[in-house]
Amino acid sequence: MRTIESAERMDRTVKTAIPKEGKYLTFTLAAEEYGISILKIKEIIGMMSVTSMPRMPDYVKGVINLRGKVIPVIDLRLSFRMPARDYTERTCIIVVEIEGQVGTVKIGIVVDAVSEVLNIKPEDIEETPAFGTRLNTDYILGMSKMGSGVKILLDIDRVLSADDMWVLEQAA
Repeated sequence: MRTIESAERMDRTVKTAIPKEGKYLTFTLAAEEYGISILKIKEIIGMMSVTSMPRMPDYVKGVINLRGKVIPVIDLRLSFRMPARDYTERTCIIVVEIEGQVGTVKIGIVVDAVSEVLNIKPEDIEETPAFGTRLNTDYILGMSKMGSGVKILLDIDRVLSADDMWVLEQAA
């Protein structure tokens, strides 16, 4: 029987084994910069009409029809418990492909603005700082030091919890 401590140690080992260097699409939410590996990005589209779904959490905006495929859309700001904001001409949807319980799923994530694609070297990435044992930071691959700032590198497969994924898979 595995203890919680050994499970956490194993999870950290797996997390540090994920290659973190490479190309990242960077984007903003509020005043913070985030990055997702471009290998997970399928496309970037401007904000479009989203069909609402009943009885969904606030951060699930609904679904879009993208070239005949129904894709669930979440507002990453609301998923991260940031205050809501009106969409602007810079607001866009990044369509990502993530591993769900039923296989690979395409999901649209609403972000404030897309910035650029960066090639991030291993020496520019630091481990996620420890915020205490009760805070879950498994969805953060690392912190990229860029100039005087920091970009938060996301493991998009872990940004959503298993419960969130179940809800989104039902919407698709």
